[in-house]
Amino acid sequence: MGANTSQVSDLSDNPSLKALVGTESISENDPFWNQLISFTFISPTSSGDSKLLEEAVIPLAKTLIENNPRTGNFSALVRIFLGRTKELKISTECQDQLFIWQAHNALFMIRCLLKVFIREMSEEELHLQFSYQERAPGFRGETGSEDLLEELLSNLVHLIVEVPLLDITYSILFEAVTTLLAFFSYQLFHKDILRDGIIYQHIMKGRCLCLTSRLVKTLLYNFIRQEKCPPATHIFEPKAEGGLLYGLASGVASGLWSVFTLGGAGSKAGVDQEHNPLPLSNQSLLLLLVLANLTDGPDWPNPYRQAITCFRNTQDTSSLPVEQPHTFQINFNSLYTALCEQQRSDQATLLLYTLLHQNANMRTYMLSRTDMDNLVLPILEILYHVEERNSHHVYMALIILLILTEDDAFNRSIHEVVLKNISWYTERSLTEISLGSLLILVVIRTIQFNMTRTRDKYLHTNCLAALANMSAQFRCLHQYAAQRIISLFALLSKKHNKVLEQATQSLRGRQGDNTALPDYAQDLNVIEEVIRMMLEIINSCLCNSLHHNPNLVYALLYKRELFEQFRTHPSFQDIMQNLDTVIGFFSQRLEQAGSDLSVERVQEVIMKGAQALPKNRLKTFPELKFKYVEEDQPEDFFIPYVWSLVFNSGVGLHWSPHGIELFSMDSG
Repeated sequence: MGANTSQVSDLSDNPSLKALVGTESISENDPFWNQLISFTFISPTSSGDSKLLEEAVIPLAKTLIENNPRTGNFSALVRIFLGRTKELKISTECQDQLFIWQAHNALFMIRCLLKVFIREMSEEELHLQFSYQERAPGFRGETGSEDLLEELLSNLVHLIVEVPLLDITYSILFEAVTTLLAFFSYQLFHKDILRDGIIYQHIMKGRCLCLTSRLVKTLLYNFIRQEKCPPATHIFEPKAEGGLLYGLASGVASGLWSVFTLGGAGSKAGVDQEHNPLPLSNQSLLLLLVLANLTDGPDWPNPYRQAITCFRNTQDTSSLPVEQPHTFQINFNSLYTALCEQQRSDQATLLLYTLLHQNANMRTYMLSRTDMDNLVLPILEILYHVEERNSHHVYMALIILLILTEDDAFNRSIHEVVLKNISWYTERSLTEISLGSLLILVVIRTIQFNMTRTRDKYLHTNCLAALANMSAQFRCLHQYAAQRIISLFALLSKKHNKVLEQATQSLRGRQGDNTALPDYAQDLNVIEEVIRMMLEIINSCLCNSLHHNPNLVYALLYKRELFEQFRTHPSFQDIMQNLDTVIGFFSQRLEQAGSDLSVERVQEVIMKGAQALPKNRLKTFPELKFKYVEEDQPEDFFIPYVWSLVFNSGVGLHWSPHGIELFSMDSG
């Protein structure tokens, strides 16, 4: 970006911009508009650049808010843009770069002003800003029957779905997606979830409705294609001094905004550009998530969510018994590949969750893949680095695992996939391990982290539910995975004893005192629930696949004294019967085999014993099965989450934290 940054602060003194926001009406036919939108600018992609730009635009926008009711200059700018968009498709086919460039510039200016308008006024007041037109002297008010706000929204959607993604159209498509995001940003400034409004009505029920499936499909394909921002030379011809001025015969261009090369030719890419080299892909995904999470109306469902829940694979040629609204077809293989590659971002993980949870076609397809490790490994890596991730990202990753483990075929197949040298797993060298054993290790590590740090019951519940779903299908557990299962039980046992001791001491110290006791009883209850669940998981494995898991039996025997204290505990007596039977049976066989046995000899005795233990010796328990169910009013969780992602990850978008009501800034 270089030295040009400092010149952004000069915007408020720019004559053309002063005229736009000033007190004089400017006719739409005035050559002024052509000059205004003939500047060279590549949209900022870094938050620092966006902040500078926003701060420079605010005073201009506020002046325009004051003068626009008399001048109608904002409406005129919108009409100038709308006039350009009518020819965009033809301009693209003819490679008319100048035309596309000017349309982009007009839209970029509208978006910058809109962002400030939305912060400063209600939707009704915004609607009025669109309705003011050029006046005869002494006349003030609004005229015209057209709804310019709806016209602009409809135009943006048309632009996104109809203009092909090429190097010369990349910037304007990015700007159209970003402007729609800006329109929805009213939600940021409201603590309560917005369930209605002018923009909501236009997008959900207006002229945009018929384009629902095409918009969702286009945004998904933008995410799938992962197109990098093309270098600026596709649009501009660099001049000798390194600037990027378009060679206009009229000689306009240079006077307006100083040449602003962000990550384009003639500048070094900033850090943000390197971290986010896919602005259109990222922004399209954010817009898709915003649309998918809009609330249903009182008597109509969210059409964008309908489109996301029912789209099908391009390979699927079957006819539907009942035609679903807003359905379309998309290449599932391409979408699956993009999802596997992009899981390091919250928004890609949230999309994966949305598709797994809501689109049965996509869920069936994913579960049928023979390369599930490509999807599961990035999810496990998110959980492994739990300390560096925000809690929402961890929740989404866990819920994805829980949904996957609802499927028995998945639970079987993950033990058949053998992985070598997992570089990110640094606690122990794992030269060879099954995907199933690695999954167990990572989930147990997440539970242990949660016990010592966050102590979040919701996290515990989902971790244990995923392990429970898998437990009957545990196969050939890696010895380290088997050890960690028993180590977790040891940790729980230790914690149980500590809380029990604290509760006892507290009772002794308060005899005759009726004041409320510390809530040790609740702590004890939670720990006992987790212990019970761990015992059920171990029991489920022993009952269903003992002969496949000699390493678990070995770990159980090695730490058998851990289970002594729970044998007579009323909460665990029933579940302890099978563990007692297994420990007793194998202990006896080891005694018969002699003393000072090598590890290999012990394992041999266990292998033979596993074949010999009669199944009817073990008491049958109901199958452990947990299903993920979304909570009531999920929008209370998802809408703030999605907007925190837009706030933190939106490319070229900056909002001052002051005035953000939807989420607290530490959680954003």
